[in-house]
Amino acid sequence: MAFWKKPTVQEQMRANDRELKKTQRDLERDRGHLEREEKRIEGEIKKAAKQGNKEACSVLAKQLVRLRQQKTRSYAMGSKVSAVGTQQKVMGANLKMADAMKTTTKTMGQMNKAMSPEDTMKTMRQFQESNMKMEMSEETMNEALDDIFAGSDDEAEQDKVVAQVLDEIGIDMNAQMSKAPSTSTATPRAAAASSSKDDDEEMLKRLAGLSAP
Repeated sequence: MAFWKKPTVQEQMRANDRELKKTQRDLERDRGHLEREEKRIEGEIKKAAKQGNKEACSVLAKQLVRLRQQKTRSYAMGSKVSAVGTQQKVMGANLKMADAMKTTTKTMGQMNKAMSPEDTMKTMRQFQESNMKMEMSEETMNEALDDIFAGSDDEAEQDKVVAQVLDEIGIDMNAQMSKAPSTSTATPRAAAASSSKDDDEEMLKRLAGLSAP
């Protein structure tokens, strides 16, 4: 035994649309029959009038009036069916918008759960603090390096200033150094030679004293 399943709103709307279209086709078919019947009665009225049959003309005229009234009601019903179909389409569009808003609301709720404002702000604060610490560490390291290399930079700067001053007063330091005696090397050697000579003379005197009677 098959269980009956309640149709969804979309399925029900599609079924209603099919029924409305079928009703509209049936009304159009009936109007076609009425129009053909109208022409037939008009022809019979003309025929009875030519024959001078007044009573037949009166009966046929009443039938024609009722037929035209029915045709008018058929057109009115067709307009009503068309209006219902249009209204259903509007309702369908509204339902689709409602479903879209429902889906959007659900999605936004999931996003809010996944990304809470508190966690986001906490992450941003942590990033800012880490960035500040890194900048402070970099600044401290740069200052330490500047202190280490400050002496060599100052000495180089001083040498540059001295060379500039000597150049301004017309003194070539390299030329002066080449003309100066090399006291740093000659003097120690001469002193060493003199000391060695004195030691030899002292040794000879002692040997002479030992060999004398």
